[in-house]
Amino acid sequence: MKLVHSGKVRDVYADGDDLILVASDRVSVYDVVLPTPIPDKGKLLTALSLWWFEQLADLVPNHVLSATDVPEEFAGRAIRCRRLEILPVEWIARGYLAGLGWESYQATNTISGVQFPPGLLEGSQLPRPVFTPSTKTDPADGHDEHINEDQVAALVGADVTKKLGELTVELYSRGAEIARERGVIIADTKFEFGRAADGSLLLADEVLTPDSSRFWRVEDWKPGQRQNAFDKQFVRDWARDLGWWDKTPPGPEVPPEVVDETRRRYVDIYERLTGLRWA
Repeated sequence: MKLVHSGKVRDVYADGDDLILVASDRVSVYDVVLPTPIPDKGKLLTALSLWWFEQLADLVPNHVLSATDVPEEFAGRAIRCRRLEILPVEWIARGYLAGLGWESYQATNTISGVQFPPGLLEGSQLPRPVFTPSTKTDPADGHDEHINEDQVAALVGADVTKKLGELTVELYSRGAEIARERGVIIADTKFEFGRAADGSLLLADEVLTPDSSRFWRVEDWKPGQRQNAFDKQFVRDWARDLGWWDKTPPGPEVPPEVVDETRRRYVDIYERLTGLRWA
């Protein structure tokens, strides 16, 4: 195998015609990888993604070839997948106001060119789920920025934009419905799509995990305040409250109590969603 890409969290290896996607225990906030890993994070992300790929398989094909035909040293945190040309867009769906979406709404009452009614609060449920794409920017070149559908069309074409924009909302809505039945709110999430050699579009990377989504427990949700996050936002909030204002490397060491609580929250959301016990 040959290492072809090392990202903030995942490493990608070439193995013949396939790729091996390996999720590490690294955690990144504000596009900076922190020096402290979260135990079992890679296995949790992989297991939850595989579960969601199954729940969504009737809506869209995905890149997964095998979760077991991987090198032994990566067992449990890797998948064998098809090679794809990943589209240069973050396909984001929002059902609630949070994060950068909330910041954009505060400034303009819009997100990615989509107009929202005045008077919404942080954490408010939107009138309907919406597609609010962003750029897919290498951290060395800056941060992702909201773009509108015309800008997406300039990157991938109008037909693909329409198809995948609608699919993004459909996938989010299916996931949100399943999660709500289990006492979990999916506030927002991002998907990645890629084009296979035959031209087909496939769902790729990770799906509806605590790294790519905002998860709130139904019993905790209260608009008008910072929500109790069961996802990577918990670490972002810790880093923000720490006073790490410049958000540049090196990131701060994560104390043991924050590591333990982050892992506990990832396990909690995995078990709530899947109904399975984490060993």
